[in-house]
Amino acid sequence: MAVKTGAQLIARSLRDLGVTVIFGIVGIPVVEIAEEAINLGIRFVAFRNEQACSYAASVYGYMTGRPGVCLVVGGPGVLHALAGIGNSSANNFPLLVLAGSAETTAVTKGAFQEMDAISLLTPHTKFAVRASSFDFIPGAVKNAYRTCWYGRPGPTFIDLPADIIQGKLSPEFSPPQPENLLVSSPPKAGGDPTLILKATQLLRSASAPLIIIGKGAAYARAESGIRKLVDQTQVPFLPTPMGKGVVPDSHPLNASSARSAALKNADVVLLLGARLNWILHYGEAPKWSPKAKIIQVDICAEEIGRNAGTPELGILGDISLVVDQLTSSLANWRYSPSSKFPSQLADSAKKNENKAQNAALKQTPAGTPLTYQRAYHIIKTALNSLAPSEEGGIVYVSEGANTMDISRSIFPLYHPRQRLDAGTYATMGVGMGYIVAAHEAFNASPESSTSRPKKIVAFEGDSAFGFSAMEIETLARYRIPALIFVVNNSGIYHGDSTSENAWKTLQDQTVSNDTKFDAEPKGLRSTSLLYETRYEMLATMCGGKGHFVRTEDELEKATREGFLSDTVTVVNVIVEPGIGKEIGFAWQNQKPTEEDKAKL
Repeated sequence: MAVKTGAQLIARSLRDLGVTVIFGIVGIPVVEIAEEAINLGIRFVAFRNEQACSYAASVYGYMTGRPGVCLVVGGPGVLHALAGIGNSSANNFPLLVLAGSAETTAVTKGAFQEMDAISLLTPHTKFAVRASSFDFIPGAVKNAYRTCWYGRPGPTFIDLPADIIQGKLSPEFSPPQPENLLVSSPPKAGGDPTLILKATQLLRSASAPLIIIGKGAAYARAESGIRKLVDQTQVPFLPTPMGKGVVPDSHPLNASSARSAALKNADVVLLLGARLNWILHYGEAPKWSPKAKIIQVDICAEEIGRNAGTPELGILGDISLVVDQLTSSLANWRYSPSSKFPSQLADSAKKNENKAQNAALKQTPAGTPLTYQRAYHIIKTALNSLAPSEEGGIVYVSEGANTMDISRSIFPLYHPRQRLDAGTYATMGVGMGYIVAAHEAFNASPESSTSRPKKIVAFEGDSAFGFSAMEIETLARYRIPALIFVVNNSGIYHGDSTSENAWKTLQDQTVSNDTKFDAEPKGLRSTSLLYETRYEMLATMCGGKGHFVRTEDELEKATREGFLSDTVTVVNVIVEPGIGKEIGFAWQNQKPTEEDKAKL
């Protein structure tokens, strides 16, 4: 097909780069790009909000290992998409964002949705450029695609003026041949052999070694090499939330159930694709031993030596190659514990697992709401009977404070990149976009056509769900049969009331006092949400299935029906409000215990 317009040239450039799906929202002037992309065989997934589509595009890059592409309108569209750009930057997901903008001749005149997007996004992206001519487009698209992917992944941005998109190309214009736009996979570098030797000597001399596996290891597709390293050396490992599944959770050396004990007592730590940020408590005491030596393996030189890291113990290189080097260098060594480290891990794990098991098996008394642990136990039992975890037939999405924290330890993973959560940026509202991206990555892409379809199961806090709940219509429109549990405690972190009558009493009092609250109570708290909101009706209004659940039997039945359903299903699970519990995010807790203080 001859290329006659700017929109066709942009769409063709994306196709020639190998782009197969675009996430976005259309409007003037980018609708023409989307339509031309569809004509070229690229799938266009249209959302209801730019935040959701930018979240989807960012995590699609993580799951597939190739950049996700997002297309939005200018001005407010870019502002909304900035949420996904920030999420991409914080998590190091490869993301290319394209946006329309005012005509070049109308800049500074107050044109439609006019905004200086380049000035706004330059500090938040690896590359941001405004297209100035037709000749400029193919090279700019290629460079933005390559830059977001190479080195440390992140977001890039191209601003596309309306007159460029809608303009007519001269008959003499000749676009680049497809082979000239192809971008090969990023080059990989191995680690410095001297540093590899130093790292292996440290591990050999450790009395309490630990391997930490981050989502960077999952992104690098390093699971085969890391599993071999763990099996060969018998060193315990600890996965970060999205590093789960690189080595199966069932592995006997998994220290997840003894996380605190592992970090506190390890003397040498091999950090694979994880950063010493808030998720790992910066590598600092009291969560870590102040004497711990940390070997950082990262693709980004700037990350080496950050916080508690030591520059001379850092290894710059591709994780899969560095792991292979370490495995070869440790070929004749196997960890033989000479310290009490293994028993510390075992004792801590047993204590934590027993506590979790007791909470999960504690049946719900009649007339009282489910606990998170009990609800998850019922869901897990039902799902395992339908799709055993070992088979890897489920992709889990989770967001929300309690909802995400508690579910993380209950649902095991045996395969990498099949658990998506709020991530490094702790972004609420990612869930619906992540569901769409997971469907596209695992069930709709050409690469997935030979594999067994995966069921996407999401655990959404009621607050987190509200950020992007209208994307239920998107799921219905694209026939994505996700199973979504809205874990509903009627609040952010916790709700206010354990009974509907109590909530109504407070509501009536508020109205009768003409919104002037008496001393006790003083109106709804800042964390309050409407009691027992019927979120499941969002699914039924779109032709999906909705279940309102208060009891164990109702939850088991809804889980089974939802898993087998061929349409989007929302299960609205009423759980304990959690009144009086401390507000916070579990992994952010830096307060030392009395035991910590004694050891410092």
